[in-house]
Amino acid sequence: MNTESPIGVFDSGVGGLTVVKEIMRQLPGENMVYFGDTARVPYGSKSKNTVLKYSRQIVQFLQTKEIKAIVVACNTASALALDEIKREVAIPIIGVVEPGARMAAESTKTNSIGIIGTESTIKSGIYSKFLRNINPEITVVSRACPLFVPLVEEGLLEDRITDDVIERYLHEMKEYGIDALILGCTHYPLIRNAIKRYMGGEVHLVNPAYETAKSLKLLLAEQGLLNQSGNSAMYEYYVSDGVDKFSTFAAKVLPCHVEPAVVVDIESY
Repeated sequence: MNTESPIGVFDSGVGGLTVVKEIMRQLPGENMVYFGDTARVPYGSKSKNTVLKYSRQIVQFLQTKEIKAIVVACNTASALALDEIKREVAIPIIGVVEPGARMAAESTKTNSIGIIGTESTIKSGIYSKFLRNINPEITVVSRACPLFVPLVEEGLLEDRITDDVIERYLHEMKEYGIDALILGCTHYPLIRNAIKRYMGGEVHLVNPAYETAKSLKLLLAEQGLLNQSGNSAMYEYYVSDGVDKFSTFAAKVLPCHVEPAVVVDIESY
């Protein structure tokens, strides 16, 4: 492992590309290897044991790429598997939950924060735990929004159906007077504009993808692992299924040419 080694990033599907996008923007010199578990998406409705098994397999695959750090770009895996993986892996590893919680705690003025995410992320209470450790006075309002992931995966980012589902899920949030809302799934920033329209300008939307890229930059600097070679960054994409669909979606999300993804038999790891 050296400073030019790539960063490994993984998610249950395409949502983690929002984290990749932020890393590209904030750390343009860093090489990356991305894995999207598109054959087994979504993780949000699966058990802790299953998510932990999947995450271990992906980490083992990423380690074959001689990565220098890992970003768990999945809120569900961050909530259910990150602590275990940290104990098992010798390289730096971060998730998306803690950076998002810190920013929400910093941005709220009313100490009333909303969290939306998958069923597993909300049920885990991981965001609430971090927030109350930061400030016990914070009131947390949580809502699982399981239909958001398939809507994003289908590319319905600006669609009446998406607007209707947002209203169905979030109408109660307005009654609680929250002034910060954590987008607790990496898919959700892709419908950020629609959520913002519904919630209104007085509610600050916290994008954990952006905050995670900031935290990664600090971590690499502290570990002396920033790539300062000046060479153009190289990106590799791997999936467990659906290459064409992934590549089409990635081309819409990422600010650069996307090389074709490669299918990996992730069950063999």
